[in-house]
Amino acid sequence: MGLTKASSNKDFMQDIFDTNDKNKEIVCLVGNPNTGKSSIFNELTGFHQHTGNWSGKTVVNAYGEYKHKGEDYGVIDLPGIYSVFSYSEEEEVAREFICFGKYDVLVVVCDMTCIERNISILFQILEMNKKVILCLNLCDEARDKNIIVDINKMEEELKIPIIKTSVKENIGIEELKDKIRDVLDNKYEFKENDLKYEEEIEKKVTSICEKLDFLKSTDNKRWISLRILDSDEDFFSFMKSHLTEEENEKLKLLREEYNEGNFKEVRENIIETIYEKCKSIRSNYVEQKGDKHLRDRKIDDIITSKKFGIPIMISLIAVILFITINLSNIPSSILSNMFNYLEGKLSIFLNYLHFPVFIHDMLVYGIFRVTGWVISVMLPPMAIFFPMFTFLEDLGYLPRVAFNMDHIFKRAGCHGKQCLTMCMGFGCNCAGVIGTRIIESKRERLIAIITNNFVPCNGRFPLIIVLSSIFFSVTTSTVVNSVVTSLIVTGMVIIGICITLLISYILSKTLLKGEPSSFTLELPPYRKPKLGTILYTSFIDRTIFVLGRAVMIAAPFGIIIWVLANIFINDVSIMGHIVSFLNPIAKVIGLDGTILAAFIIGIPANEIVIPIMLMSYLSTGQLIDFDTASSLGIILRDNGWTIITAINTMLFSLLHFPCSTALWTIKKETGSNKWTFLSFLIPTIVAFVVCFIVNFILKIFV
Repeated sequence: MGLTKASSNKDFMQDIFDTNDKNKEIVCLVGNPNTGKSSIFNELTGFHQHTGNWSGKTVVNAYGEYKHKGEDYGVIDLPGIYSVFSYSEEEEVAREFICFGKYDVLVVVCDMTCIERNISILFQILEMNKKVILCLNLCDEARDKNIIVDINKMEEELKIPIIKTSVKENIGIEELKDKIRDVLDNKYEFKENDLKYEEEIEKKVTSICEKLDFLKSTDNKRWISLRILDSDEDFFSFMKSHLTEEENEKLKLLREEYNEGNFKEVRENIIETIYEKCKSIRSNYVEQKGDKHLRDRKIDDIITSKKFGIPIMISLIAVILFITINLSNIPSSILSNMFNYLEGKLSIFLNYLHFPVFIHDMLVYGIFRVTGWVISVMLPPMAIFFPMFTFLEDLGYLPRVAFNMDHIFKRAGCHGKQCLTMCMGFGCNCAGVIGTRIIESKRERLIAIITNNFVPCNGRFPLIIVLSSIFFSVTTSTVVNSVVTSLIVTGMVIIGICITLLISYILSKTLLKGEPSSFTLELPPYRKPKLGTILYTSFIDRTIFVLGRAVMIAAPFGIIIWVLANIFINDVSIMGHIVSFLNPIAKVIGLDGTILAAFIIGIPANEIVIPIMLMSYLSTGQLIDFDTASSLGIILRDNGWTIITAINTMLFSLLHFPCSTALWTIKKETGSNKWTFLSFLIPTIVAFVVCFIVNFILKIFV
């Protein structure tokens, strides 16, 4: 058995057809986001795939296999979709596969607690394919909310088999497998669904169907007839590669014949008819007793209200950051001490093997020290932040954050879901960039990727925090100074959010011009988070994944840093020459050559910026850390630092180019050198412009 994923739908369909036994039965799972579809996939196949509690978490197909009563089956998990009419990445992938994919039966997964909202996709799919099973998932939650469904009568009206399931309580999975087998054995007589549209539409559909005999590539003639009436050119573009040139030409002529310029009105009529049918199903066969279903609504009245929604969100972020910052110090110190110990042992071992001094120093003070520093500083904050973030995700809170922020981000010409990816950036900008997959529009996804850098990640927080504590201590009281430091850090976060919105707006009016897309986001029910899922997802999928990329980049850069500090030209290290070259430029923006060089050379990870500064100021030739904030403050002031220097350094740290790991992630996600370069260039320009303005103003008034 194996699990495969593919971002190219056509390649994926061909891979499934080519690499598997052509006699193997293929089951396709489809349905709305947040219905537990991927959980059913995991239960059937035994594989583990992260299932986020918001729309669009799965943006590629997944394939697995299972055995039932001695027979092998393939299972395809399509992206969660609300409709086949939209143009989001998820809908395009699912629509194309349903129309032209190689499969034998479709399982439409619906949330049993909200049948009316979930079942609309079923009627759209029934127009494409008749071999459909309706899976009413989360029946345990429906039971807890006193929701009763008359399945027998629903089956009679819909004319398809229906099964109740719950992965959590292991209900209905074996029965689902049996139903799949029965459908494949033709034990069900699938009849034409009685969903009909207004008379004029039906007449045209009948007329078009009679003229589609030339189509040999697909049997979905009624569905294509409806699309001829209600869809524009863009909708048909995905079909072209699946039809012959002759079929495409004849289809184009038919569309021109029936194009009356009112396809939007026809679509609205079709959608309205489907919604009325959904209401009828809900009214006739679903009964809800008691008031348990009001719980979520009462909570949302507070969580999503204009008065409390954003303050609650800001408070939660502040609490998460406070916990992350304070709890990460101890494990970071432990890891640092461990790597210092191992560094000593490695040094003894290399000396025992009589390694040349320069190779010894390059390996120990270059590769090992930089890598150890990155791990000891990055691992604890991520291991603390991501579980808390995943907890809110699993709980169902994060869609409420997007709901609250949608109107603000729309004004900036971007997508409400960008707020979610921005929140992920607080833990690590790499995770934030990867998280942009939940944004359907490519244009808005690029905006989110480019601007994700403006929220401070865990690598930037230490520098901002330590400089705040050094240069903004107002009393001898530790508590008062901690409060002041917290306020300054919070202020930096707010500046980062404002810059995110400003640059998003500028991009939406220039490089990535366009109108913000409509934002349809289902607010899922609040659910009890699963500890196993939280730990696995936060540690394996996020922490280890991001840390692995960071280490792969930091290790070779460790050699570069050592070379720059230890290779001399005219009695001055290469680092010294770089500092001298950058000094005039840095002075203009309130920094000095050492600070600017530290940010540039520290591109592998923001965590090593301060150690590089100290290496340069103290001419040690190797990275060193500071013992206390006070000792660091003395070193910085001795090298000409003022409060203006500190402010501009914090701003530059907040706004400057992404680290190399983030840039690599951007390249992987966009597949474009152009957008990767712009993701580097735009924040760099912003950082220089902001620091120049602030430095100019502060020199006048301070």
